[in-house]
Amino acid sequence: MNSGRSTEEFTIEKRGVLLIEDPLLNKGTAFTQEERVKHGLLGLLPPHVDTLEEQEERAYEAFCDFHTDIDKHIFLRQLQDENETLFYRLLLEHITEMMPIVYTPVVGLACQRFSHIYRRPRGIFISYPERDSMDAIFENIEHDVDVIVVTDGERILGLGDQGVGGMGIPIGKLSLYTLCGGVDPAKTLPIVLDLGTNNQERLDDPRYIGWRENRIKGAEYDAFIEQFVTAVKKRFPHVLLQWEDFASVDAERIIDKYRDDLCTFNDDIQGTAAVTTGTILAAITAAGGKLVDQNIVMLGAGSAGVGICLQLKQAMIDNGHSEAEARSHFYVIDRDGLLHSGRTDLDPLHQKLAQSPENLKGWDCDVTGTISFADVVRNSKPGVLVGATGQAGAFTEEIIREMAKHTNRPVIFPLSNPTSRAEAIPSDLLKWTDGKAVIATGSPFDPVEYNGVTHYIAQCNNSYIFPAMGLGILASRARRVTDSMFMAAAFALKETSPALKDPAASLLPSLTTIREVGRKIARAVAAAAIEAGVADSITEEEIDQRIEETMWTPEY
Repeated sequence: MNSGRSTEEFTIEKRGVLLIEDPLLNKGTAFTQEERVKHGLLGLLPPHVDTLEEQEERAYEAFCDFHTDIDKHIFLRQLQDENETLFYRLLLEHITEMMPIVYTPVVGLACQRFSHIYRRPRGIFISYPERDSMDAIFENIEHDVDVIVVTDGERILGLGDQGVGGMGIPIGKLSLYTLCGGVDPAKTLPIVLDLGTNNQERLDDPRYIGWRENRIKGAEYDAFIEQFVTAVKKRFPHVLLQWEDFASVDAERIIDKYRDDLCTFNDDIQGTAAVTTGTILAAITAAGGKLVDQNIVMLGAGSAGVGICLQLKQAMIDNGHSEAEARSHFYVIDRDGLLHSGRTDLDPLHQKLAQSPENLKGWDCDVTGTISFADVVRNSKPGVLVGATGQAGAFTEEIIREMAKHTNRPVIFPLSNPTSRAEAIPSDLLKWTDGKAVIATGSPFDPVEYNGVTHYIAQCNNSYIFPAMGLGILASRARRVTDSMFMAAAFALKETSPALKDPAASLLPSLTTIREVGRKIARAVAAAAIEAGVADSITEEEIDQRIEETMWTPEY
């Protein structure tokens, strides 16, 4: 297994203060006396030599001294910039407590306040005025890179356009690649594409550190993305490139254009679809049902909602349904109501999920005009309800009670994050369904007591999928990312669900086991890549060996 890098490899390049200031090499007070002599550190550190365990205990004590989540986030980011080995050891020891601080929901506030809490450079910023200098920018990255996460900051979580503040997302995502998937942090690179912002609050902020112009769109935007992809392929031809938090209209177009051009995926579309598919499959099974028997209502027709439905639809097709039969089970709702084939405003992607008029016959509403969320739930009698709207409270008591009339164990997933944007809170969902709801959320929620029963709320978080995808891709040396690899990840995640053995348990495994869960998913992803012909042809034993060799652990 790959552990922390040896200082011996860097004695020529880094000594003294330069060594201490490199977060990938710095051991701080854990440098031994011999190392201090050899690497020019005498007198630069206090005399006591700590173990990593002692450093972790000190760091946790400092973490606990902060009283607000944003201050805890700033502390952890500062620690990451000082000593990455200690940072990841601390996170692993306290993963349930700290993952929400490093990533959702606190990372949303960190993005909003990015220009005010900015301390030290991490990753690269490519602004529109510097678009013709991309090759030079990438040449400034001297180390090898296995994984890039990139955003343009236009649709950060449920918070919208944050401009250059969106850099908090690639930084956070890559932290989870290492924490959950064991990807070497020395081989990751966060990138923000700064094409301006339409967020007037950011433009008016004297502390804003991004390019102070309105967003570039249209042909200029597409040309910029083309330049970016070309520069990435030139500098890092074998890298895994993950797109993150782009506006839906751009996200779908970008992944469609470049998915066969390099090893790439969009986590909001494909990762969200995989984790939600796996969790829904576990929920349906735990409730005693079958996917092919479910009517599924999706509130929200953005990239996440559409991606989830398309993957679930494919799972139904793989289970024997025709395309038309599978589509008849999905009721997708956007701001103008149900997607149906009588509407003339649907783009080709949404047409793949449009309901046919035959399936709406007998509904007790006007099916020629706008068909509301309430109309859909009342008439379709769904067993599964998913929210991907960013609209707090969109799942009302009236609608949830209506749903609960027609199914014994309603599966309800309010997935929007951060927490303030959730479509409903679990305690309300349990109250409105008399404790029958099977729930997963996008942001973390505490367990809920209802009628003497403790309900554990699974966080349907992409962190179960994308780090394991990265691990499986790197271990198998996959050249492309296929839909079958995401489907394999979803089914592998389902099989790890504690609820399959105990219906009262959480739908998803504890975060404390996420590295082992990641190994299982990575194996399935690697096998699917091999079967698809986009990776090295190796045996199951060789897959396991490569996974262990690829995984980095936070040790000196």
